[in-house]
Amino acid sequence: MITVEINDAEVQAALNGVAAALSDGTAMMNEIGMFLVKQTKDRFPEQVSPDGAAWAPRSAVTLARYKKQGKPFGGILHLSGQMARSIFHDYDQNSVRIGSPEPYAAVQQFGAAQGAFGAFMGKDKKGRDHFHHLPWGNIPARPFLGLSEDDREGILAIISETLAAALES
Repeated sequence: MITVEINDAEVQAALNGVAAALSDGTAMMNEIGMFLVKQTKDRFPEQVSPDGAAWAPRSAVTLARYKKQGKPFGGILHLSGQMARSIFHDYDQNSVRIGSPEPYAAVQQFGAAQGAFGAFMGKDKKGRDHFHHLPWGNIPARPFLGLSEDDREGILAIISETLAAALES
């Protein structure tokens, strides 16, 4: 075995900086999280999933219901804009998570079959018995979370920049 000992203060400082950057990635994870939130929100106007596939269109039944209720016909997953506004990130020194606290976020991400959550029974506004499935129809998956190729490249660039900055300090 060969051992090489380096007694150079500048090299040692650079190695110490890289070691510090690798031991606590909190700042880097926060930057990655902010980047992914922006990327995710930017896909909403395009109405595409991370892999570039277009989201399933609204059904004729949904459009008719919106018209009857006087709701706007904004973009898919953008009736009120709350879903996109709710995208957030959380991070620690080793990981980052992005998501939405909205109760319907998982249904939009993965889809749901009619009745998957049971049914609603009660009285309508006129006092008549009322029953409908939850959800009232099949909802196709419209993935909005995940990594695109651009996201992967962006994350790798952030990691490279973090390491380069550690070498410079």
